[in-house]
Amino acid sequence: MNIHIKRRDVLKGSGALVVSLTLPGIKAEAAVATQASRLALKPEQLASYISINQDGTAVGWVGKVDMGQGTEIGWIKMIAEELDMPTDRVSLVQGHPDLTVDQGGASGSTGIWRAGAALRNAAAEARRVLVEMASEKLNVPADRLAVTDGIVSDKSEAARLVSYGDLIGGRHFDVTMEWNKHFGNELLVTGKAKPKSPSEYKTVGKPGTRRRDVAPKVMGTLEYIVDVKVPGMVHGRMIRPPVAGARPVAVDESSVKDIPGVQVVWQKGFIGLVAPKEWDAIRAARALKVTWSDVKPPFPDQKNLFDHIRNAPVMQRDDEENVGDVDKAFANAARIVEATYEWPFHSHACMGPACGIADMRNGEGTVWTGGQKPHHCREGIAIMFNMPEEKIKVVAMTGPGSYGRNDSGDATMDAAVLSKAVGKPVRVQGMRHEGHGWDPKAPASIHKARAAIDKDGKVTAWHYETKGFSRREFFRDEGTPERTLAGQLLDWPLKPTWLIGPPSESYGFESRRLASESIGPLLDRASPLRSAHFRDPMGPQIHFGVESFMDELALATNTDPVEFRLRYLKHPRDIAVVKTVAEKAGWKPHVGAGKQQNGDVFTGRGVAYSVRGQTRVAVVAEVEVNRVTGRVWARRFFVAHDCGQIIAPDLLRQALEGQIVQTASRSLHEEVLFDNKNVTSVDWTSYPILDIKDAPETIDITLIDRPELPPVGAGEGTCRPLAAALANAIFDATGIRLRQVPFTSERLKAAGMV
Repeated sequence: MNIHIKRRDVLKGSGALVVSLTLPGIKAEAAVATQASRLALKPEQLASYISINQDGTAVGWVGKVDMGQGTEIGWIKMIAEELDMPTDRVSLVQGHPDLTVDQGGASGSTGIWRAGAALRNAAAEARRVLVEMASEKLNVPADRLAVTDGIVSDKSEAARLVSYGDLIGGRHFDVTMEWNKHFGNELLVTGKAKPKSPSEYKTVGKPGTRRRDVAPKVMGTLEYIVDVKVPGMVHGRMIRPPVAGARPVAVDESSVKDIPGVQVVWQKGFIGLVAPKEWDAIRAARALKVTWSDVKPPFPDQKNLFDHIRNAPVMQRDDEENVGDVDKAFANAARIVEATYEWPFHSHACMGPACGIADMRNGEGTVWTGGQKPHHCREGIAIMFNMPEEKIKVVAMTGPGSYGRNDSGDATMDAAVLSKAVGKPVRVQGMRHEGHGWDPKAPASIHKARAAIDKDGKVTAWHYETKGFSRREFFRDEGTPERTLAGQLLDWPLKPTWLIGPPSESYGFESRRLASESIGPLLDRASPLRSAHFRDPMGPQIHFGVESFMDELALATNTDPVEFRLRYLKHPRDIAVVKTVAEKAGWKPHVGAGKQQNGDVFTGRGVAYSVRGQTRVAVVAEVEVNRVTGRVWARRFFVAHDCGQIIAPDLLRQALEGQIVQTASRSLHEEVLFDNKNVTSVDWTSYPILDIKDAPETIDITLIDRPELPPVGAGEGTCRPLAAALANAIFDATGIRLRQVPFTSERLKAAGMV
């Protein structure tokens, strides 16, 4: 269900709020986005977050977007709970910058954790205000009133009642809340009302609230970004160089003169074209003759990637933790264990390549984006064209998927540049080879682990360092032009951020040294291997090394892998998830590889654990490895998950299942391939992902609910330990320790599997 809104005077004056619903099967018209509904939103105003329609239904307004995990239902449940309303009478407006306060977009698993807290507080405050209004209208003390399904009634005389709609329907709340002066993920508002205690919950923590996007997606009636059509719209395509880093020095427009209506746009390194018909734009993009500058191919041979990382100059070193006397512990060690782990570049590999639509005419702009951060999209376009933000309208649409900074922001900015140049609305639709080839990549990295063991088999020191490409080479969004391909091609000054980050765990080794080193990009401008945020940025990479190494230490100290972790973990919640998953999986203590074999198939189990923010996850993976073909099947997973208070347990399970399947794909199959000129893995054959025949047979999830704690991020934490759990399971099955992702049949065979 899409919600299209006119929000004139919701925050100022007495205008009515109109919410119209586009039901499945009815396509929304793009013209809705041109409504003159821009307002200077006030983050301290209750009306910025909650409104009541004349029919008594409620609307929540959130400056984030649900990218397909069901976060929307979590927000709706939190609002409905505090308003004492059924969830089917609460709707949600997400992401539109002129209708919602900037709460950071989809970012950092903060949807329920941060935005949910603000919405919960706002809904509780709205209920307080509505009860006070009912008290005055009914002439009944507020403490004698009860609320059921949005109806306020006298506990002593049930016939005396009034609905939310009668009290304020169609008007705005004129109530100021306490605001923490932050925008983005950290934004928080609080009111005089205190949200409910968990013992009062009727909706939160209970399953059964259906997602509203699934049926339209299945039936093909949901309007996606690719479905948007604007009157007068033309179709755009970008022209990318055959050698990364090359720039156009000559363009022969006569090469496309026979294709109707083609207009070529060439500005500095930016080159694209438009045509009235999409097929003509595709034909023209293939036919246009461009002379490119002669540049040295910028990339090393694929086989030398990790040597390049090892030897590359360090742009920034972060010494994240240095506890005890690490050097002394190593000097006095009876034994030192060392290992290095390697992780390649990964593509977002969304189901469809990116699409963006822009109409940059008459000193204003309207853009349609499928990205995670519509507010930042508006900021970047305003800066690019030196326009006030209030002149830019951004419409948040459903795209083909996104977990971080994918190619959506680039498509939108490309469309905006083309539209400004040709004076028409432009739709840019990437092709598959562009989606794989030119999207931002998850960074490649190496991870060095060392541990000192004394004569009694105790680990006395741990030293872990990551070196790789920054996870924020051009930050995490398109909020400034240089963070987009268009901005880089138009020579906007680069502002890279050098960041990797430390492990997150509670191993209580006496001496610990944790550090990371960021290296510069292989090509500093408009690179197909530029690195950016990808689901749980650097988490799977770092903890692949950490948790693989913990298994290696368990073997070195003649200890069962679960027992080893429990021996050194210190935080009680960490200990709880490891114990829980081991019990659920029926873990049998053992040392070394079990090598259980049935014919040509080896079976093994591996355990891993990690922390992300305040979320704890432990995983046991069960794999089958065919010794003839080398195929690894991740047959079964057990998961123990603790993210504090649980809002929607059924949707949480689905979100965790998605993380498991996606990260299993990354661990077993995915690796960006490139030669010295460009990315070469540009389709599903050269960049395979896990398909239905390789999907897990069972995913057994145990949710640890802590209603006394706030709900924290659950959208990424299960990605973190998965690769290590698989590597540990493969070792248990075969006795082969794989230290490089992906765990392909070729690598197993090369490691000596027979």
